[in-house]
Amino acid sequence: MKKLILKSVLYIFLILLVLEVLVRVFHLSKDTPTRFLDKHEVEKWFPNQNGFSVTGNRRQNFSEYHINSSGYNSYREFTPSKDKIEIALVGDSFIEGFHQDFYNSIGKKIENAIPSLEVYEYGYAGYDFADQLHLIDSYKKQFDLINHIILGLKFSNDLTRGEYKVVTSRLNLESPLNRLLKKSKLLVYCKSIGILDPPQEFVYKFINLLQPKPKAKTIDKKEIERIKLEEEKRFLANFESLIARYGFEKERYTLLLDSRITSPIFMSYLKKHNFRYIDYASSFESTNRSTTLIYDRHWNNHGRNLIAKNIINYLKSNNLTP
Repeated sequence: MKKLILKSVLYIFLILLVLEVLVRVFHLSKDTPTRFLDKHEVEKWFPNQNGFSVTGNRRQNFSEYHINSSGYNSYREFTPSKDKIEIALVGDSFIEGFHQDFYNSIGKKIENAIPSLEVYEYGYAGYDFADQLHLIDSYKKQFDLINHIILGLKFSNDLTRGEYKVVTSRLNLESPLNRLLKKSKLLVYCKSIGILDPPQEFVYKFINLLQPKPKAKTIDKKEIERIKLEEEKRFLANFESLIARYGFEKERYTLLLDSRITSPIFMSYLKKHNFRYIDYASSFESTNRSTTLIYDRHWNNHGRNLIAKNIINYLKSNNLTP
C-alpha cells in the first residue's frame, strides 16, 4: 500500500511536470507583466517588460506586448516636445492593446496614415475616467507638451466614481503568494481556460448555503427604469465632479465613445456644453465584418482599423495634423 501511494505521488508529479513543459514549449499561457504604483499614485506596468498575451485554450489570440520606460504597452518611447506634433490616446485595455501585437497598435496605424505625427498610447487595463484624469494631472508637464489628448470613455464602466482613489484589488495581484503561483505556467493556463472555476464555485456555493438568503424582491418595469435613470444621473454627476477637480481643456481634449451604449442624457450634456467627441458607432454598424475577437469582446484588427480611421478623420477634419 505504501509503495502504491509513493508511486502514485511520483506519477502525478511527473505528469504535472510534463504538462508544465508542454505549456511552456507551446506558449499556451499568457505572460502577465508586473504592476506597480508610482510616486504619484498612478498605477501602471513596471517599465521595460516584454511578453505574450494569450486568449483561449488553443491560442485563439496570440500577441506580443512591450512595456516602455513610461510603463505602457507601446512600440515607442514617450518624448513630447514643442518641436513635434503629438497625440495621446488615454484609456483602458482597449487602448492598452494586449490583444494586438504592439507594433501593429491603433497608434501605429494612425502614424502609418500620418507619418509626421507621433502617437502615445497611455492604456492600462481597468483605467476609468478618474484614473485617466489623475494620470494627466500627475504628469502635467509631459501632457502639456502633447498637442491633443483623446480619452476613451465607456459610460457604464468609466463614471462609477466621482473622485480618484487607488484601486488596491488590482495591486493585490502582485502579492508574494500570487507572484509565486504565477511562476507555474500550467497553473496560469488552467486558470485562464476555466479548469479551476468548478472548485471555486463549489466553495462559494458551500459558503452561501451557510449564510441566510434575503428574500428576493420583485421589481416592476417602471422601477427598473427609475433606477437606471438615477444611475445615469449619478454617472453624469461623477463626470462633472471629476472635470471640476482636474479641469478639462475642451479645445485640446476629445472623448472616444460609442453612442449606441452611451446614455442619451450624457450625449445631450456633451452637445449642450460643447465637449468634443469621436463617435465610432456608425462605422461599427455599417461594416459587415466582426469588430471583436471571437473569445474576447475586445476589438480585433478590423475593429482597431476602424477606430484608427475614425481618429484619423477627426484629426484631419479639425486641422489637428501637421
